[in-house]
Amino acid sequence: MDISTTYLGKKLRSPLVVSANPLTERVDNIKRMEDAGAGAVVLYSLFEEQLRQEQFTLNHHLTNGTDSYAEALSYFPEPVAFHTTSDAYLEHIRKVKESVSIPIIASLNGTTAGGWTFFSSKIEQAGADAIELNLYSIPSDPTMTAYEIERTYLSTVALVKANVHIPVAVKLSPFFTNLTHFASQLDGLNVDALVLFNRFYQPDIDLEEMGVYPHLILSSSHDLRLPLRWIAMLYGRIKAEMAATSGIHSGHDALKALLAGANVTMMASALLSHGIGQIQTIEEELLRWMNEKEYDSVTQLQGSLSQMNCENPSEFERAQYMKALTSYMPRQYKPGQ
Repeated sequence: MDISTTYLGKKLRSPLVVSANPLTERVDNIKRMEDAGAGAVVLYSLFEEQLRQEQFTLNHHLTNGTDSYAEALSYFPEPVAFHTTSDAYLEHIRKVKESVSIPIIASLNGTTAGGWTFFSSKIEQAGADAIELNLYSIPSDPTMTAYEIERTYLSTVALVKANVHIPVAVKLSPFFTNLTHFASQLDGLNVDALVLFNRFYQPDIDLEEMGVYPHLILSSSHDLRLPLRWIAMLYGRIKAEMAATSGIHSGHDALKALLAGANVTMMASALLSHGIGQIQTIEEELLRWMNEKEYDSVTQLQGSLSQMNCENPSEFERAQYMKALTSYMPRQYKPGQ
């Protein structure tokens, strides 16, 4: 049975891809992911704020005190003092590429052009097979329009695309006025793939300490429904490949995403919850189902239940909303309950 697929210009042995998460910070973990059957791995994210801080720190050390004494103009810190986060990230790419044969995708998390255009070429030189741009922002300026936000995103993507020769995927949030339109604009920039969707980690309030703190909640299979709908609706409408992320915890979850039209399915929470060996468990479940349904390959089933191919296309739109609400029957409670 052929479970291979194509993604970002590469043929993958499996549609099961590891998304960016802390486990990818260690080379031995990535080796185990490959052994467990992962088709590719997305490395942990490098954030725009980290590059900005590096630039600020370097500038501070190179200029601090130079206006006090003439002799100070000849002083520069030793290069060894600047073993930065970005240096470590590039070295990690090199080490991983030496250790495994599956494609390795670098992850950049930001919203502006920032240092991406310069750093993306460094990533390419380090040997990454592709770049995943994670466009994440929380707009708080009431004067900024949706158009301006989207223009910023598109400008960032266009600059990175123009600066590298390796494939570029864009990881999106679902919060666009018209996601289909924005996806088509990215398609016009020849983006190689869309990753749907980024999960926002919402802050919480500590009532005892009277403060705000980050609260990380791992995904569950229920989180798959949002990317499932949009992948099914975008399938056949854009040229870019699609990756489903959020909610892939079982072989059945992966199959649903593939049937909707995904090229690959990405997972992180499943591995953080159950260990790296969960990749093999998910693959075995996927294979059992394909055997039972007499599918010969993943390619054969991809997109067969997308909006353009399913029996009732309206199920992915408003009709499903009305049907779900009108058909729901609340649980009967006992008197006094």
